[in-house]
Amino acid sequence: MYVETERLVIRPWRYDEAARMLDILSRVEVAKWLGDGEPVLMTDLDEAHQRIDSWTARSVVPPLGLWAIEVATTGEVAGTVLLVVLPNAEDGEVEIGWHLHPDSWGNGYATEAARAVLGHGFEAGLPEIFAVTHLANEPSQNVCRKIGMTHLGTTDKWYDEPSELYRITADEWRARVTR
Repeated sequence: MYVETERLVIRPWRYDEAARMLDILSRVEVAKWLGDGEPVLMTDLDEAHQRIDSWTARSVVPPLGLWAIEVATTGEVAGTVLLVVLPNAEDGEVEIGWHLHPDSWGNGYATEAARAVLGHGFEAGLPEIFAVTHLANEPSQNVCRKIGMTHLGTTDKWYDEPSELYRITADEWRARVTR
């Protein structure tokens, strides 16, 4: 996966970026929105290297994967954008997600990266893509709305804790893109 947008490059994480990954995923203000329960903080560079290996392995079957969001003008990684099968998915439901370093918040990078990844997923034939956010994660819910996702309410289908559920279909995406 390699996609360029107006300001970003969406591409695989590299080993030489493990310190940046550690800086992002060792922050409670980022990790608190990822997964269920108490935030799990990354603790060292070895763990970051292992995560890069894991994400690379999970990215070998297109259109799924977890990728770095690089700011084109600086080369710095702002965070991660992902397209993965939801945990405990009964029908292979796919989730889009993102998490960025706090120094990259408020620049529209999550929205821009998510739009690119939605296009990637739908061009590859996915019929629909979901987003699942923590109940109080208003910034991510705002991104969901900006990229055209419909709020479907609260669910406890895929995670242990209730989540806000958003969805966009391929037809809805195509209608937005051709306007």
